[in-house]
Amino acid sequence: MSGRVSIVEVGPRDGLQARREPVETAARVELIGMLRRAGIQRMEVGAFVSPQRVPRMADTAQVMEATGSRDRPGDMVLVANMRGLEQALEARARAIAVFTAASDAFAERNIGSTVSASLERFAPIVAQARDEGLFVRGYISTITDCPYAGRIEPDRVASVAKALRGMGCCEIALGETLGKATPVRIAAVVEAVARHVPMEGIAAHFHDTYGMGVANVWEAVRLGVRTLDAAAGGLGGCPFAPGAAGNVATEDVVYLLEEQGFDTGIAMAGLLEAVRFCRDGLGIAPSSRVFKALGASL
Repeated sequence: MSGRVSIVEVGPRDGLQARREPVETAARVELIGMLRRAGIQRMEVGAFVSPQRVPRMADTAQVMEATGSRDRPGDMVLVANMRGLEQALEARARAIAVFTAASDAFAERNIGSTVSASLERFAPIVAQARDEGLFVRGYISTITDCPYAGRIEPDRVASVAKALRGMGCCEIALGETLGKATPVRIAAVVEAVARHVPMEGIAAHFHDTYGMGVANVWEAVRLGVRTLDAAAGGLGGCPFAPGAAGNVATEDVVYLLEEQGFDTGIAMAGLLEAVRFCRDGLGIAPSSRVFKALGASL
């Protein structure tokens, strides 16, 4: 296998949103700049959500202005409701993401509604965003396991993906929130979703709690997925998923793909500089094997 794989860097949003310690706006701006200089073309730069629930994202508009995110089609922001979409439009965002889950129990704790109710809420948001010319991604969390309801059947994920696709989401991101699935279970979900969503419209978003992140990434790529989420240094974690670790590390994914003959367009040296900034500038210890192996030498 060869060709191009698009990596969506989620560190500045998903990676930092659950931090208990304050994150200075200037630090997030610096991190985004370093990631861009490393070759990142698609990135989650923030979220227009309740600042009471997610205080680390309250400065998203300022971050977008400072980083030149406005009018950049590769930069994406998360929105939770119509007010969030209005804020994204005011900030001249070109891409947004909405989010639900495959588990009612998780959705109720995360966004305060059942899965079906969340889909009803997001339908007009997606419709308006598309009318405004925005690219819209739909996230599905807990695609294999829910911390409250246990295992999730692939057909359940597929039905949610079909609904998101039907309302106008251009891309469906499959989120393995707990980071405990193995490749055979990832394959079952991807194959079920692919019956309703073209493979080019599927993205993989895996956490690395059990060390399965890279293995699951490779399984998704083997099946034909060509859009992968990752976070520099393995940033992340979910406040609604007790025990879940961070995202699969961008540098681990880049190393895997480049060694296997794929093109990511990302320079490893620049990426590791960004990870070093996370460690030295933000006080976040990287979890990735590649940084531990190469970070001190580049």
